[in-house]
Amino acid sequence: MNVKTLVVNGIVAALYIAVSMLIQPFGFTNVQFRVSEMFNHLIVFNKKYFFGIILGVFLTNLLFSPMAAYDLVFGVGQSVLALLITMFTMRFIKDVWARMMVNTAVFTFTMFLIAYELKLVFDMPFYFTWLTTAAGELAVMLVGAPIMYLMNKRLNLEKRV
Repeated sequence: MNVKTLVVNGIVAALYIAVSMLIQPFGFTNVQFRVSEMFNHLIVFNKKYFFGIILGVFLTNLLFSPMAAYDLVFGVGQSVLALLITMFTMRFIKDVWARMMVNTAVFTFTMFLIAYELKLVFDMPFYFTWLTTAAGELAVMLVGAPIMYLMNKRLNLEKRV
């Protein structure tokens, strides 16, 4: 990894953490309304953002989660799984909007891991918790898609790393 990629990924991780801090009370509930999840869309512009996103998720869960031990496994695991699936599908999908919609669907679907985590820790009902966490993720990812699209127009995210 070259220095530029390392620095950009550090900035992505820092932004993920900073945005997570702003909405901290809502980011760790059964709705999981974590605005910083919109940074997951960076992966559709360049797969090199993978490490910055994962580092941001890891550090956010480590620093702010009331159940950090579980979140470091399930939360980071869910992000890794969803990003890898999206990266695989990008081979077959060239349109940026289609990639973002697939990314949104993948992240929304894989919230079953977070629902399972909440069932383990708090004995919350699995399917209802999956519904609420998925709804929060879907909302953030859908609102984040045009924001990230406009950021790409301004910053050319494909070439930043």
